[in-house]
Amino acid sequence: MTINRKDCTMIRTTLFMTTISLFLVSLSPAQDTTRHFFNLPATKAMNLPFNDAVMAGNTLYISGRGGIDFKTMKVPSDPKDEAKLLLEDYKSLLALAGMTMDNLVSVTVYCPDLTLYRSFNEVYRSYFAKDFPARAFIGSGPLLFGMHFEMQAIAVK
Repeated sequence: MTINRKDCTMIRTTLFMTTISLFLVSLSPAQDTTRHFFNLPATKAMNLPFNDAVMAGNTLYISGRGGIDFKTMKVPSDPKDEAKLLLEDYKSLLALAGMTMDNLVSVTVYCPDLTLYRSFNEVYRSYFAKDFPARAFIGSGPLLFGMHFEMQAIAVK
């Protein structure tokens, strides 16, 4: 079998491109697959079958949370008070991960009564210094413990 000049050039080009590709892959940062788990003291004491948040790389995934008063273990009757408790919990949870509310990039809020949209927004607006994360406000069926709101989110460092 003889290799002509054209075949030789094609083989060299393929080897060169493969070498360059492998070199570039070796320069890209390795994906951090380490996971860190975060729980607020009140929820940690409940021994629930999930964590409040999980950090994978530089992304924090926050479980659904409601505005429960952990002193009384009840949901406030005033939806604005509940929203404040919920968002204060978020601030505390984000602080455990070395973040602030401004690190949130995506938020989903579940609410069984969509007439509470404005009430929630009045409180929600006050928790951000500059830009808001992307958000969905979704009408839902009943929430656990009679909550008016449940929120889950993703934050990035």
